Amino acid sequence: MSSLPESPSARRDQLLQLLAQRAYRHGSFTLASGRHSDHYVNCKPVSLSGVGLALLGSDLLALVEPEAVAVAGLTLGADPLVSAVALQAALAGRCLDALIVRKEAKGHGTGAWLEGPLPQPGDRITVLEDVVTSGGSALKAVIQLREAGYRVERVVAIVDRQEGGAEAMAAAGLELRSLYLLEEVARAAAHPAVAS
Repeated sequence: MSSLPESPSARRDQLLQLLAQRAYRHGSFTLASGRHSDHYVNCKPVSLSGVGLALLGSDLLALVEPEAVAVAGLTLGADPLVSAVALQAALAGRCLDALIVRKEAKGHGTGAWLEGPLPQPGDRITVLEDVVTSGGSALKAVIQLREAGYRVERVVAIVDRQEGGAEAMAAAGLELRSLYLLEEVARAAAHPAVAS
Protein backbone atom coordinates (compact mmCIF):
# COMPACT_ATOMS: atom_id res chain seq x y z
CA MET A 1 0.00 0.00 0.00
CA SER A 2 1.68 3.13 -1.18
CA SER A 3 -0.84 5.77 -0.10
CA LEU A 4 -4.03 6.12 1.87
CA PRO A 5 -7.31 6.63 0.05
CA GLU A 6 -8.69 10.17 0.00
CA SER A 7 -12.38 9.43 0.51
CA PRO A 8 -13.68 8.49 3.98
CA SER A 9 -15.62 5.51 2.58
CA ALA A 10 -12.52 4.13 0.82
CA ARG A 11 -10.48 4.59 4.00
CA ARG A 12 -13.19 2.79 6.00
CA ASP A 13 -13.17 -0.08 3.50
CA GLN A 14 -9.37 -0.34 3.64
CA LEU A 15 -9.41 -0.42 7.44
CA LEU A 16 -12.12 -3.09 7.43
CA GLN A 17 -10.04 -5.24 5.08
CA LEU A 18 -6.97 -4.82 7.32
CA LEU A 19 -8.99 -5.91 10.35
CA ALA A 20 -10.45 -8.88 8.47
CA GLN A 21 -7.01 -10.02 7.28
CA ARG A 22 -4.82 -9.26 10.29
CA ALA A 23 -7.04 -9.03 13.38
CA TYR A 24 -9.81 -11.60 12.91
CA ARG A 25 -9.71 -15.39 13.28
CA HIS A 26 -12.52 -17.95 13.08
CA GLY A 27 -12.18 -21.12 15.14
CA SER A 28 -12.63 -22.19 18.75
CA PHE A 29 -11.34 -19.71 21.33
CA THR A 30 -11.53 -18.97 25.04
CA LEU A 31 -11.80 -15.23 25.63
CA ALA A 32 -10.34 -13.23 28.51
CA SER A 33 -13.79 -13.34 30.12
CA GLY A 34 -13.58 -17.15 30.15
CA ARG A 35 -16.36 -17.44 27.59
CA HIS A 36 -16.07 -19.62 24.51
CA SER A 37 -16.33 -18.02 21.09
CA ASP A 38 -16.02 -18.96 17.44
CA HIS A 39 -14.58 -15.49 16.75
CA TYR A 40 -11.29 -13.99 17.91
CA VAL A 41 -10.31 -10.36 17.33
CA ASN A 42 -6.86 -9.01 18.20
CA CYS A 43 -6.50 -5.49 16.79
CA LYS A 44 -2.82 -5.07 17.70
CA PRO A 45 -1.47 -6.31 14.32
CA VAL A 46 -3.47 -3.44 12.79
CA SER A 47 -3.12 -0.79 15.50
CA LEU A 48 0.65 -1.29 15.63
CA SER A 49 1.12 -1.00 11.85
CA GLY A 50 1.80 2.35 10.20
CA VAL A 51 -1.12 2.15 7.78
CA GLY A 52 -3.43 0.85 10.50
CA LEU A 53 -2.49 3.69 12.83
CA ALA A 54 -3.07 6.30 10.14
CA LEU A 55 -6.50 4.89 9.31
CA LEU A 56 -7.52 4.30 12.92
CA GLY A 57 -6.36 7.72 14.10
CA SER A 58 -8.61 9.64 11.75
CA ASP A 59 -11.61 7.31 12.01
CA LEU A 60 -11.54 7.16 15.81
CA LEU A 61 -11.03 10.93 16.03
CA ALA A 62 -14.27 11.43 14.08
CA LEU A 63 -16.16 9.72 16.94
CA VAL A 64 -14.47 11.59 19.80
CA GLU A 65 -16.77 14.12 21.44
CA PRO A 66 -16.12 17.69 20.23
CA GLU A 67 -15.93 18.87 23.87
CA ALA A 68 -13.29 16.30 24.86
CA VAL A 69 -9.87 17.67 25.78
CA ALA A 70 -8.23 14.23 25.93
CA VAL A 71 -8.61 10.61 24.92
CA ALA A 72 -7.69 7.82 27.31
CA GLY A 73 -7.66 4.06 27.48
CA LEU A 74 -6.51 1.08 29.48
CA THR A 75 -2.99 -0.10 28.71
CA LEU A 76 -1.99 -2.05 26.53
CA GLY A 77 -4.64 -2.24 23.84
CA ALA A 78 -5.49 1.45 23.90
CA ASP A 79 -1.90 2.76 24.00
CA PRO A 80 -1.43 3.06 20.23
CA LEU A 81 -5.02 4.26 19.79
CA VAL A 82 -4.77 7.27 22.10
CA SER A 83 -1.43 8.22 20.53
CA ALA A 84 -2.78 7.95 16.97
CA VAL A 85 -5.89 9.99 17.78
CA ALA A 86 -3.92 12.73 19.57
CA LEU A 87 -1.54 12.94 16.59
CA GLN A 88 -4.39 13.11 14.05
CA ALA A 89 -6.06 15.80 16.16
CA ALA A 90 -2.86 17.87 16.17
CA LEU A 91 -2.54 17.50 12.38
CA ALA A 92 -6.14 18.74 12.10
CA GLY A 93 -5.43 21.74 14.35
CA ARG A 94 -7.29 20.40 17.38
CA CYS A 95 -5.77 20.27 20.85
CA LEU A 96 -6.45 16.78 22.21
CA ASP A 97 -4.07 15.02 24.57
CA ALA A 98 -3.54 11.30 25.15
CA LEU A 99 -3.74 9.55 28.51
CA ILE A 100 -2.87 5.98 29.41
CA VAL A 101 -4.73 4.32 32.28
CA ARG A 102 -2.61 1.79 34.14
CA LYS A 103 -4.10 -1.57 35.14
CA GLU A 104 -2.88 -0.91 38.66
CA ALA A 105 -1.35 2.07 40.39
CA LYS A 106 2.32 2.73 39.76
CA GLY A 107 4.30 0.88 42.44
CA HIS A 108 6.76 3.71 43.01
CA GLY A 109 7.11 7.47 42.75
CA THR A 110 3.69 9.13 42.66
CA GLY A 111 1.71 5.88 42.60
CA ALA A 112 -0.21 7.29 39.62
CA TRP A 113 -2.96 5.47 37.73
CA LEU A 114 -2.83 7.91 34.82
CA GLU A 115 0.05 8.78 32.51
CA GLY A 116 0.15 11.79 30.24
CA PRO A 117 -0.66 15.50 30.40
CA LEU A 118 -3.52 15.58 32.92
CA PRO A 119 -6.46 17.87 32.13
CA GLN A 120 -8.26 19.97 34.72
CA PRO A 121 -10.78 18.18 36.96
CA GLY A 122 -14.22 18.39 35.38
CA ASP A 123 -12.88 18.25 31.83
CA ARG A 124 -14.39 15.76 29.39
CA ILE A 125 -12.40 12.72 28.26
CA THR A 126 -13.40 10.13 25.66
CA VAL A 127 -12.25 6.58 26.36
CA LEU A 128 -10.84 4.50 23.50
CA GLU A 129 -10.83 0.70 23.34
CA ASP A 130 -9.77 -1.79 20.69
CA VAL A 131 -12.36 -4.55 21.19
CA VAL A 132 -15.43 -4.44 23.44
CA THR A 133 -16.89 -7.74 24.61
CA SER A 134 -18.35 -7.36 28.11
CA GLY A 135 -16.98 -3.83 28.41
CA GLY A 136 -14.86 -4.63 31.48
CA SER A 137 -11.58 -3.08 30.30
CA ALA A 138 -13.17 0.15 29.15
CA LEU A 139 -15.22 0.38 32.35
CA LYS A 140 -12.08 -0.02 34.45
CA ALA A 141 -10.57 2.96 32.61
CA VAL A 142 -13.78 4.96 33.04
CA ILE A 143 -13.87 4.30 36.79
CA GLN A 144 -10.28 5.51 37.25
CA LEU A 145 -10.92 8.63 35.18
CA ARG A 146 -14.15 9.47 36.99
CA GLU A 147 -12.47 8.94 40.37
CA ALA A 148 -9.80 11.42 39.23
CA GLY A 149 -12.57 13.98 38.67
CA TYR A 150 -13.04 13.81 34.89
CA ARG A 151 -16.30 13.65 32.95
CA VAL A 152 -16.52 10.49 30.86
CA GLU A 153 -19.67 9.84 28.86
CA ARG A 154 -18.49 8.04 25.71
CA VAL A 155 -16.41 5.01 24.85
CA VAL A 156 -15.19 4.63 21.26
CA ALA A 157 -14.11 1.16 20.11
CA ILE A 158 -12.69 -0.31 16.95
CA VAL A 159 -14.86 -3.44 17.17
CA ASP A 160 -17.97 -4.16 19.22
CA ARG A 161 -18.33 -7.93 19.59
CA GLN A 162 -22.06 -7.42 20.37
CA GLU A 163 -21.86 -9.51 23.52
CA GLY A 164 -23.28 -7.16 26.14
CA GLY A 165 -20.69 -4.40 26.12
CA ALA A 166 -23.09 -1.72 24.89
CA GLU A 167 -25.59 -2.66 27.60
CA ALA A 168 -22.90 -2.58 30.30
CA MET A 169 -21.82 0.85 29.08
CA ALA A 170 -25.39 2.14 29.10
CA ALA A 171 -25.84 0.88 32.67
CA ALA A 172 -22.79 2.98 33.64
CA GLY A 173 -24.16 6.09 31.92
CA LEU A 174 -21.94 5.71 28.87
CA GLU A 175 -22.54 5.76 25.14
CA LEU A 176 -20.65 3.12 23.14
CA ARG A 177 -19.70 4.07 19.60
CA SER A 178 -17.76 1.62 17.44
CA LEU A 179 -16.18 1.72 14.02
CA TYR A 180 -17.33 -1.82 13.23
CA LEU A 181 -19.50 -4.59 14.58
CA LEU A 182 -18.04 -8.09 14.84
CA GLU A 183 -20.45 -9.29 12.15
CA GLU A 184 -19.00 -6.76 9.67
CA VAL A 185 -15.42 -7.91 10.31
CA ALA A 186 -16.40 -11.60 10.14
CA ARG A 187 -18.28 -11.01 6.87
CA ALA A 188 -15.29 -9.18 5.36
CA ALA A 189 -13.01 -12.05 6.44
CA ALA A 190 -15.31 -14.61 4.83
CA HIS A 191 -15.60 -12.58 1.60
CA PRO A 192 -12.33 -10.72 1.12
CA ALA A 193 -12.35 -7.82 -1.33
CA VAL A 194 -10.51 -8.47 -4.56
CA ALA A 195 -7.76 -5.95 -5.14
CA SER A 196 -8.29 -4.05 -8.36
